[in-house]
Amino acid sequence: MKRFFFLLILLALGAAVVIYVTVQRSTADRIASFRSVESRPVGLVLGASVKAGEPNRVLRERLDTALLLYQEGKVQKLILSGDNRTIDYNEPEAMRRYLLEKEIPERDLILDYAGRRTYDSCFRAREVFEVSSLILITQDFHLPRALYLCNALGVDAIGVAADTNYPVQWLGSYLREIPATIQAWIDITYTKPTPLLGKPEKVF
Repeated sequence: MKRFFFLLILLALGAAVVIYVTVQRSTADRIASFRSVESRPVGLVLGASVKAGEPNRVLRERLDTALLLYQEGKVQKLILSGDNRTIDYNEPEAMRRYLLEKEIPERDLILDYAGRRTYDSCFRAREVFEVSSLILITQDFHLPRALYLCNALGVDAIGVAADTNYPVQWLGSYLREIPATIQAWIDITYTKPTPLLGKPEKVF
């Protein structure tokens, strides 16, 4: 019996590794540098933690990268997608304020208040904002999963990494992507959840 359970554990770990590596490899050619990425009408900035109404370092890097893409004419509009499930926590609003301070016109900022997960942000980009093609903006540890989800959900996405060189303590961010990628694969392949939606809001 012990050998049987041990074998099951080995098989599960093997399957997890295969799924993770497959997702990484399948999206590698969809990641471009800031300068080489092709222009697309819309950029999707994925949310991250906010404290006291201010974006944390990870989110600031995403927003700064989005700002550069906008200034260079690589994108015309930015969807700011994040969590706003409570009155006291609002990622999209913090993102909006940050970019307004950088003098991006408010008309070019589209707020997605129900981007609670990467899956939700990609799903809503297609179903609510009616976007079929975009540039994803997030850190390189997050990009493969985000690109996999968006493309599997019918959004033609390419990605730009919002990174500086992270110190060793950021290793946890990469390790967390393993179970998160497995969950993404399960969502796409089996569970197919429908996130919170609403009335369509065309970006243009």
